[in-house]
Amino acid sequence: MPTAHQLLAHCGLDLVDARVLLQHAAGVSRAWLIAHGGDPLPDAAARLFETLAARRRAGEPVAYLVGAREFYGRDFAVSPAVLIPRPDTELLVELALARAPRAGRVLDLGTGSGCIPVTLKLERPDLTVSAVDLSVEALAVARNNALRLDARVRLVESDWFGALAGECFDLIVSNPPYIHADDAHLAQGDLRFEPRGALTDGGDGLAHLRRIVADAPAHLAPGGWLLFEHGYDQGAAARALLAAGDWQEIQTWSDLGDNERVSGGRLPG
Repeated sequence: MPTAHQLLAHCGLDLVDARVLLQHAAGVSRAWLIAHGGDPLPDAAARLFETLAARRRAGEPVAYLVGAREFYGRDFAVSPAVLIPRPDTELLVELALARAPRAGRVLDLGTGSGCIPVTLKLERPDLTVSAVDLSVEALAVARNNALRLDARVRLVESDWFGALAGECFDLIVSNPPYIHADDAHLAQGDLRFEPRGALTDGGDGLAHLRRIVADAPAHLAPGGWLLFEHGYDQGAAARALLAAGDWQEIQTWSDLGDNERVSGGRLPG
């Protein structure tokens, strides 16, 4: 039976990825792997690891292979039906937590895995949180995460605001598809395996942002905030969209990589 050290040394993967896959295949913790790396592993665990390693070498994202990704300190289930949660989006959550009023009503548009609304609810139990997605498969993943993490979040199948006629919120957040259809990144790395409709609008990357900015005022209470994630090079365009409407306090915030990542504005009170 091979040892963990042997499997890691000969798998042809980045060590961080390899460790995550081996922990998953063997059902052990990182601490166990460090302490017992020289111990023989069961043949079944070794075979599963080798299968996962081969798929990873072919490009499949580690998050899809193990079925989970950490976000804001919690593990969220993921599948190829949803985007993989990324640290950049934690900025959107932090901004939302700081601007949501006490006992406020919050809406997440295009929720995917549900990592945004579930995190908001768990960090601020006083909030009433709703989330929508057009994909039934994505909503199933989000519902699983909400149940598993014990977060009471309302999930609705909807094309943006389509199923929310007459509803009003104090804060609206979104991480919509914003990558330009010609962006070379779509053919690289993990993005090759993620749902294309959750990555790009098939055009300039601004179609969904235009719709959200235009339609949000009808669903926001006076003084309510709209916050949305966008591409590193879309800050100016995002501010221009907001400036064309009745928005105040328009601004853009940068992520930890110093890239413009989230823009937003507030309706007049």
